Amino acid sequence: MLNKWVKIIISAVVAVGVITFVGHNYVNYVEKQQTPVTISSNTKKTLFFYRDDCSDCQSIFHQVYWKSALKSNVVFINMNQQKNRKYIAKYSLTSVPTFINDNKRYSGTKIDKINQVVGD
Repeated sequence: MLNKWVKIIISAVVAVGVITFVGHNYVNYVEKQQTPVTISSNTKKTLFFYRDDCSDCQSIFHQVYWKSALKSNVVFINMNQQKNRKYIAKYSLTSVPTFINDNKRYSGTKIDKINQVVGD
Protein backbone atom coordinates (compact mmCIF):
# COMPACT_ATOMS: atom_id res chain seq x y z
CA MET A 1 0.00 0.00 0.00
CA LEU A 2 2.82 2.40 0.89
CA ASN A 3 4.50 1.65 -2.43
CA LYS A 4 1.32 2.72 -4.27
CA TRP A 5 1.27 6.09 -2.45
CA VAL A 6 4.95 6.68 -3.16
CA LYS A 7 4.29 6.12 -6.88
CA ILE A 8 1.33 8.52 -6.80
CA ILE A 9 3.34 11.22 -5.03
CA ILE A 10 6.29 10.83 -7.40
CA SER A 11 3.94 11.00 -10.41
CA ALA A 12 2.33 14.16 -9.06
CA VAL A 13 5.69 15.82 -8.44
CA VAL A 14 6.88 14.92 -11.95
CA ALA A 15 3.64 16.23 -13.49
CA VAL A 16 3.91 19.54 -11.64
CA GLY A 17 7.54 19.82 -12.71
CA VAL A 18 6.69 19.21 -16.37
CA ILE A 19 3.81 21.70 -16.29
CA THR A 20 6.02 24.31 -14.63
CA PHE A 21 8.81 23.76 -17.17
CA VAL A 22 6.43 23.98 -20.15
CA GLY A 23 4.70 27.06 -18.68
CA HIS A 24 8.04 28.75 -17.99
CA ASN A 25 9.24 28.10 -21.54
CA TYR A 26 6.00 29.43 -23.02
CA VAL A 27 6.24 32.67 -21.02
CA ASN A 28 9.87 33.04 -22.12
CA TYR A 29 8.67 32.61 -25.71
CA VAL A 30 6.02 35.31 -25.24
CA GLU A 31 8.58 37.62 -23.63
CA LYS A 32 10.90 37.35 -26.65
CA GLN A 33 8.15 38.19 -29.17
CA GLN A 34 9.02 41.28 -31.16
CA THR A 35 5.83 41.74 -33.12
CA PRO A 36 4.62 45.27 -33.84
CA VAL A 37 1.78 46.24 -31.50
CA THR A 38 -1.14 48.48 -32.39
CA ILE A 39 -2.66 50.21 -29.38
CA SER A 40 -6.28 51.26 -29.67
CA SER A 41 -6.87 54.84 -28.54
CA ASN A 42 -9.76 53.72 -26.33
CA THR A 43 -8.13 50.67 -24.77
CA LYS A 44 -9.01 49.90 -21.17
CA LYS A 45 -6.04 47.56 -20.80
CA THR A 46 -2.79 48.26 -19.01
CA LEU A 47 0.12 48.94 -21.34
CA PHE A 48 3.31 47.13 -20.31
CA PHE A 49 6.37 48.53 -22.06
CA TYR A 50 9.43 46.30 -21.67
CA ARG A 51 12.57 45.09 -23.43
CA ASP A 52 13.30 41.38 -23.62
CA ASP A 53 16.98 42.07 -22.91
CA CYS A 54 16.27 44.18 -19.80
CA SER A 55 17.08 42.36 -16.54
CA ASP A 56 14.54 44.43 -14.56
CA CYS A 57 11.84 43.60 -17.10
CA GLN A 58 12.74 39.91 -16.99
CA SER A 59 12.58 39.90 -13.19
CA ILE A 60 8.88 40.78 -13.21
CA PHE A 61 7.68 39.52 -16.60
CA HIS A 62 6.49 36.10 -15.39
CA GLN A 63 4.52 37.57 -12.50
CA VAL A 64 2.84 40.14 -14.74
CA TYR A 65 2.12 37.55 -17.41
CA TRP A 66 0.51 35.01 -15.08
CA LYS A 67 -1.41 37.69 -13.19
CA SER A 68 -2.90 38.99 -16.43
CA ALA A 69 -3.33 35.62 -18.17
CA LEU A 70 -6.88 35.00 -16.96
CA LYS A 71 -8.09 38.58 -17.32
CA SER A 72 -6.28 39.42 -20.57
CA ASN A 73 -5.98 42.95 -19.21
CA VAL A 74 -2.37 43.74 -20.19
CA VAL A 75 -0.93 44.63 -23.59
CA PHE A 76 2.71 43.52 -23.76
CA ILE A 77 4.84 45.87 -25.89
CA ASN A 78 8.43 44.81 -26.51
CA MET A 79 10.39 47.97 -27.20
CA ASN A 80 13.11 45.96 -28.96
CA GLN A 81 10.74 45.91 -31.94
CA GLN A 82 11.67 48.93 -34.07
CA LYS A 83 8.02 49.62 -35.02
CA ASN A 84 7.01 49.80 -31.34
CA ARG A 85 9.45 52.61 -30.67
CA LYS A 86 6.93 55.17 -31.91
CA TYR A 87 5.36 54.84 -28.46
CA ILE A 88 8.43 56.36 -26.77
CA ALA A 89 7.33 59.87 -27.75
CA LYS A 90 3.59 59.18 -27.63
CA TYR A 91 3.69 57.99 -24.01
CA SER A 92 6.79 59.96 -22.90
CA LEU A 93 8.66 56.79 -22.02
CA THR A 94 11.99 57.28 -20.29
CA SER A 95 12.62 53.78 -18.94
CA VAL A 96 11.39 50.20 -18.92
CA PRO A 97 9.56 48.46 -17.42
CA THR A 98 6.74 51.01 -17.56
CA PHE A 99 3.06 50.37 -16.89
CA ILE A 100 0.33 52.78 -18.01
CA ASN A 101 -3.41 52.46 -17.38
CA ASP A 102 -5.71 55.48 -17.69
CA ASN A 103 -4.14 58.17 -15.49
CA LYS A 104 -2.03 55.68 -13.53
CA ARG A 105 1.61 55.18 -14.43
CA TYR A 106 4.54 53.34 -12.86
CA SER A 107 8.10 52.62 -13.97
CA GLY A 108 9.89 50.02 -11.90
CA THR A 109 9.77 46.52 -10.46
CA LYS A 110 7.89 46.82 -7.16
CA ILE A 111 5.04 44.36 -7.44
CA ASP A 112 2.71 46.26 -5.08
CA LYS A 113 3.03 49.39 -7.26
CA ILE A 114 2.59 47.36 -10.44
CA ASN A 115 -0.58 45.84 -8.97
CA GLN A 116 -1.94 49.36 -8.32
CA VAL A 117 -1.65 50.14 -12.03
CA VAL A 118 -2.58 46.74 -13.44
CA GLY A 119 -5.33 46.08 -10.91
CA ASP A 120 -5.91 43.07 -8.71
